[in-house]
Amino acid sequence: MTDPHVASHEQEVPARPSTGLLTRINAPIARWGMYLSVTGLLVIVTIVFYQVFGRYVLNSSPTWTENLALVLILYVTLIGAAVGVRDAGHIGMDSLLVMLPDHVREKIEIVIHVLVAVFGVAMAYNGWILGASVGTVKIPNLGLPEVIRYVPLIASGVLIVSFSIEHIIALLRGEEVVPSWN
Repeated sequence: MTDPHVASHEQEVPARPSTGLLTRINAPIARWGMYLSVTGLLVIVTIVFYQVFGRYVLNSSPTWTENLALVLILYVTLIGAAVGVRDAGHIGMDSLLVMLPDHVREKIEIVIHVLVAVFGVAMAYNGWILGASVGTVKIPNLGLPEVIRYVPLIASGVLIVSFSIEHIIALLRGEEVVPSWN
């Protein structure tokens, strides 16, 4: 005997792709965010390799490499996490949602996206507050302002809000946000 919840979802017609204005804006932003994250990851690998090479081969470890790698990790992870929100690459409990009737599942998905958007607002706001509090401090060995550590927190928060709103609009229209990596 088949599970009635599974049978009803197998016959379900897939939602049409979202084509709204926010999708046309967010899709390229998400794609470029991922390009920047991947590029940042490659730069981090290069910097760490240079640091190890300097330490063990040249016997003179560069002092700036660790701080720069730490700053870049913030950019890579936070921008990548925002893109993960848009492309549904974040951790989810889909197995529980699949068992619910469609009208209940859609309402719960909207609540989830609203909560994610609230989290994005908190990230952007607190990133702004923290960044403003260290605006005059310099990062040792780099000479860059400490505030650059908080820029990805603010940007990621804003992107998460925008991507969550895109998902909410798509759900209300019966559409699906297509991942930017197609």
